[in-house]
Amino acid sequence: MTTTATAVDTVLRQVEKIVPTLRDNGEASETRRWILDENIDLLDKAGVFRIATPRRFGGLDLSLADQARVLTEIARGCGSTGWVSMVWVSNAWVATLYPDQAQEEVFAQDSVRISGGFTPSGTLTPTEGGYLLNGSWRFNTGCRGAHWNIAAALLEKPDGTVEDLVALVPMDQFTIADDWNTSSAAATGSSTTTAKDVFVPAHRVIGFEDAVLNTTPGRAHAGKTGRDYGLFSFVMAECAATFIGIARGALELFLDRVPGRPITYTSWTDQVQHPLTQIQVAAAANRISAAEGLAEGWLRQLQARADAGEQPTVEEKATVRGQAAYAIQLAKEAVETLYNASGASAIQRSVPIQRFHRDSQGLALHALLLLSTNLETHGRVLLGLDPDTPLL
Repeated sequence: MTTTATAVDTVLRQVEKIVPTLRDNGEASETRRWILDENIDLLDKAGVFRIATPRRFGGLDLSLADQARVLTEIARGCGSTGWVSMVWVSNAWVATLYPDQAQEEVFAQDSVRISGGFTPSGTLTPTEGGYLLNGSWRFNTGCRGAHWNIAAALLEKPDGTVEDLVALVPMDQFTIADDWNTSSAAATGSSTTTAKDVFVPAHRVIGFEDAVLNTTPGRAHAGKTGRDYGLFSFVMAECAATFIGIARGALELFLDRVPGRPITYTSWTDQVQHPLTQIQVAAAANRISAAEGLAEGWLRQLQARADAGEQPTVEEKATVRGQAAYAIQLAKEAVETLYNASGASAIQRSVPIQRFHRDSQGLALHALLLLSTNLETHGRVLLGLDPDTPLL
């Protein structure tokens, strides 16, 4: 049987080989407003879309730390491709929060791609055997290449109260709008998806609270796999891994580009020799290393809890949110420093570092990743207060 160590090494070797292609395809993907099919095919052949599939369904069943390593390597080649891969992989893990019957349907193919998110911008209406789903969901990254879609929606109860539910639906049951025209993350194809009177069987609808607390009934393997990490801790960890990859890619691009470049309007004929450049590249490299150091801590903690069959504590979840957002900020700052040191010619679309810069700036605006919001949550818990958010 293939060991997990062998599996991740095999996937990483294959991804490392295609990093140059992902990078070369960046401009064309951005123009298309959706990553090239070649990128998806290469990642599929590398086994990327099997890394979160449980072993019992024929998947590679990698740990969170190993999934993070793979996503970092993809993002080193292309930020948008890394972000799309992160969404597909993280949502494949989210599918394991559903009852076994739903998992058997989703993982009928072991290389599965799942888009969607947790903004409840739709409604579910009870009907015989399940629900009717209606609504539209914006910023649906990866919807154009997904097999399944996760759609958060509200169920109105007879007493007028509402319950947050999360439906798992084949992607071909949604329509996709051509409305993704952005200045960053342009190749993610994060268009609006719409469902109209789509029937969802009851076993493919779970409560938001059950997803967060890992308490969904009907799962024979819950708490026994070493892969139950806590929903938002898992998502934050994978987002941070993607940002670290983007920063690693920008550093690599800068180091390849800077030797022998003169500093215009000065007597410096090689930018490498200028002390400011030396300080800038060292500062960027250390920010990336600091982000990686933070990641090692939360990955170790989350795995220890999962191996023990326990959910992270509220304090641990708040720490992951605060530290992951801080790591993302460090990675973003590293890219910004390198971009600012790259000279005016870096604004050309043919120069990849400008795309890494724009992608990191835009993706960092994601509401779940905002530094201020996450530090507030982390700080409240450090001060002994309630976190004041269900997103833990």
